[in-house]
Amino acid sequence: MSEPPRKRSAPALTQKILHHWRESVPDDRLAHLIKDASRGLGRALQMRLAEHSVSFGHWTFLRILWNHDGITQRALSEHAGVMEPTTFSALRTMEKLGYIERRQKAGDRKQVFIFLTKEGHALRSKLVPLAEEVNSIAVHGLGEQEIASMRKALLAIIDNLARDEARAAEEHRRVPSTRELSDRLKARAT
Repeated sequence: MSEPPRKRSAPALTQKILHHWRESVPDDRLAHLIKDASRGLGRALQMRLAEHSVSFGHWTFLRILWNHDGITQRALSEHAGVMEPTTFSALRTMEKLGYIERRQKAGDRKQVFIFLTKEGHALRSKLVPLAEEVNSIAVHGLGEQEIASMRKALLAIIDNLARDEARAAEEHRRVPSTRELSDRLKARAT
């Protein structure tokens, strides 16, 4: 009986990614480099959040609610940059876990507002240090000036891309929903 194939260790995968960037395609597009860095940051945080039984998706909503408690589901979706059905699904689970509650405000029966519970607020003191640890690990060996330059560059990239998206919206172009794109692909395949 043969053994199942073993997964590569994280350090081996990291070495492969670094080799790719340093040796194979040192001048490849910046978007790919940012994606790999983002993936690494996300995985490092997911690993830590899992130790507290918190999903990465819930982390995103918790972070927003810690600063904007009592906002609508739509506003929460906009802050998180996800579609409302995704937010609805996550909030349903977060409500079952006791992290949030949905309430209507007096005089506003149409909208439902999302509020953190005591448990949801308490997660902040446990989880924020984990994110800070990941950030510290990520910038290890970089000087303050390098970090400041990187922040400045990334903020410029975010601003440039937001302007591009605004121009696209003026031209009535937008990112289609997953369902809409799936429907388009199905129509092309038939």
